[in-house]
Amino acid sequence: MVDSATDPWTPLRFLVGTWIGESTGQSGKGLGERTAEFALGDRFLIMKNRVAYAPQEKNPKGEVHEDWSLFSHDHARKTIVLREFHGEGFVNQYTLQESGARLVFVTEAIENIPPGWRARLTLTPHGPEAFLEEFDLAGPGKEFEPYVAGRWTRVHGER
Repeated sequence: MVDSATDPWTPLRFLVGTWIGESTGQSGKGLGERTAEFALGDRFLIMKNRVAYAPQEKNPKGEVHEDWSLFSHDHARKTIVLREFHGEGFVNQYTLQESGARLVFVTEAIENIPPGWRARLTLTPHGPEAFLEEFDLAGPGKEFEPYVAGRWTRVHGER
């Protein structure tokens, strides 16, 4: 049994498994799949994500977005650090800012984007079988604005 008082992974354990989802936002509407599993002696959580956006009015050429997320526990700071590696070349490094009914990660660094940009990722579990994901961006000196949102459902039989 996991002791939530001493297990830093408790807030993220719901992510482990295989998921399918729908995504909407700046690229239009897309369908996706993702997997999440612990690795290297359960010291890291790795999540791989792929969303295909078909050609549509908002995105006439369509596109496929892929990213890999690597969650680690920073013992010194006593927080979860998330590093996202995007197929477009961006690398976002976040720290967990809020944990409870939802998890809110805010960037402390972004690679391959002009200075001053920030990103925020919010994951809101809906029971053990679904979660909402919101990804927001803020340009230099601006407030966060929605960029993409998704609803993810566990593939039956996964836990």
